[in-house]
Amino acid sequence: MALAYIGLGSNLSEKVDGQIQDSRAQLNQALETLSLHPQVGVVNVSPFYQTPAIGPGNQPDYVNGAALLETELTPLALLDLLQSIENQQGRVRTIRWGARTLDLDILLFGLLVHQTERLILPHPRMHERGFVLAPLVDIAPHLCLPTGENISELLANCSMQGIVKLLG
Repeated sequence: MALAYIGLGSNLSEKVDGQIQDSRAQLNQALETLSLHPQVGVVNVSPFYQTPAIGPGNQPDYVNGAALLETELTPLALLDLLQSIENQQGRVRTIRWGARTLDLDILLFGLLVHQTERLILPHPRMHERGFVLAPLVDIAPHLCLPTGENISELLANCSMQGIVKLLG
C-alpha cells in the first residue's frame, strides 16, 4: 500500500439527483466515492478552508481541503480515478484555473518524484500555496517533501491572506 496525499477543491455548485450540491457537499461526495473504491482507503481528511479564487475572471471563493489515502493503485491509475470522479461530479475543463465543481490533485505519492506530461509529483506549486499547505499541516504537520522540506515550515512562509478555516 502506498500513501498518497490529495488536494480537494470546489467553487461551483452542481445539481445532483435533483439536489443542489454546494462546494462542501462536492468535496464530501468525492471523499465518499473514494472511500467506496476497493483499492483506496481514506485515512484522514483535513478541515475545509474557504479561499479566494486564483485564476481568470470573477470566480466564487473556493472550499479546499486535503486527504490522506492508502492505495494499491499506481500514481497514474489514481490520477485516472480522481479525474473520473471529477467528471462524474460535473467537472468541465474549458479554461485553465477556471471555476470548477471539483478539483482533485495528487499532491504527494509517497516520496515519489515523477514527471510526465500527465502527472508531476510532488505537485509543482503546492509549496507556494497556503490553501494547499494549511489543510496538509492539519493532517500531517511533520510531513516532508521528497526534497526534505517540512510542510509546516513552508506554510510559515506562505501568505494566508483571505484563507479561513471553516467550522463544522
